[in-house]
Amino acid sequence: MGNNKSSNPAGLGLFRATGIYVGAILGSGILVLPAIAAREAGPASLLAWAALLVFCTPVAFSFAEMSRQEPDAGGIAHFVTRAFGRRASVVAGYLFYFAIPFGAPATAVIGGNYIANALGGGHGTALVAAALLLGAGFASNAVGIKLSSRLQLVLMILLVALLAFAVAVAAPFAKAENFQPFAPHGYWAVGGVASLLFFCFAGWEAVTHLAAEFRDPGRDLTRATWLTLVVVGVVYIGVVAASVAVLGPALPGSPVPVADLLEKGLGPLAAPLTAVAAAVLTFGPLNTFIAGASRLGARLAADGVLPPAMARGSGPGEVPSVSLAVLAGMTFLSFGAAVAGLASMQFQIGAASACFTAVTAFGLAAGTRLLRPGTPAWYGVIVAAAVMLLILLFSGWALAVPALLAAAAVWSGARFLPVPARPLPVNSAMAPPSR
Repeated sequence: MGNNKSSNPAGLGLFRATGIYVGAILGSGILVLPAIAAREAGPASLLAWAALLVFCTPVAFSFAEMSRQEPDAGGIAHFVTRAFGRRASVVAGYLFYFAIPFGAPATAVIGGNYIANALGGGHGTALVAAALLLGAGFASNAVGIKLSSRLQLVLMILLVALLAFAVAVAAPFAKAENFQPFAPHGYWAVGGVASLLFFCFAGWEAVTHLAAEFRDPGRDLTRATWLTLVVVGVVYIGVVAASVAVLGPALPGSPVPVADLLEKGLGPLAAPLTAVAAAVLTFGPLNTFIAGASRLGARLAADGVLPPAMARGSGPGEVPSVSLAVLAGMTFLSFGAAVAGLASMQFQIGAASACFTAVTAFGLAAGTRLLRPGTPAWYGVIVAAAVMLLILLFSGWALAVPALLAAAAVWSGARFLPVPARPLPVNSAMAPPSR
């Protein structure tokens, strides 16, 4: 598909597209996972953060290249359809769509805990804040992608400034001895931490569902990917390194490490800034993932593997209202289960991470068939697919969740898609875009 054919003059420009990208990647996980990672692997957890940033670079550009050549609301499910047929795409679609009810409540609760801590409230305050954040994510998408993207761009600029400020004010309190012992649990623990930290790096696959909303996908996807990698890399490595250097032995036991970081330099003034940062960090990924998943649900319904009513609003610029409502219902049910103590935050994060890792690996496997052999993008997608499979192997018990969803998808595909579609020949599905 050529660039001219895929242009959308009324769509998102480069900076709003970058806001959507950064919002998808830079999420509330950075508020709590530095402490969890330090508890599991010590200061060596920094290696996991850095390695994931490096390894996610080919992942990011592989998805950008596939979306650039053929933007479609089906995203990864569309790519898998072209590479392996419609039955396989149902599995990829289910893994992404039904992962949201696991990941969204965990994201909201993380933000809620920070807001409650900043306001001096307890567990009840955190749950109310989390519910409001979830509601804001769905409400933002109900009014349309253009308005929500403008809001997200403003919030992302504010967020990056706040996190940079947190690192700057805490830097004078850094101590070199806080990096010792560097790997108290051995270097093997770094691999286990990397699978959990993927929760902070998932999101490249979410934007594939929004590529058709970009004003010029052929140009803006690649530029937005570069800008996002720079912003995310600087913020993640800066915040995590500062947390280890400043908080030291106190980091593993901190439920709010970024708040503790700000408090070192600002004292009582840290509370309101922490609340703002938590709200923005939480809203960004919720907004983007809900946007991508709701459009995917509508597309799956249009393909016949979800109820037909969910197909309403599946076109570019439209609001997939029924799919959005179904997703909201499942998400708030999952949130209720967490409130009732039936599901822990770590379980929800682990389940969501495993699903996102699996669907990312699936999409990259499709890329090995769709991209032209011998090109930099083709080599990049092979490396990226191998990395995602390696990370997936460290998921442990959480692999049960994508396995169950895959089984449900196979059953659904067998029921509603009786005649398998023939996949396109290897490496011929996507031609280079015309100039």
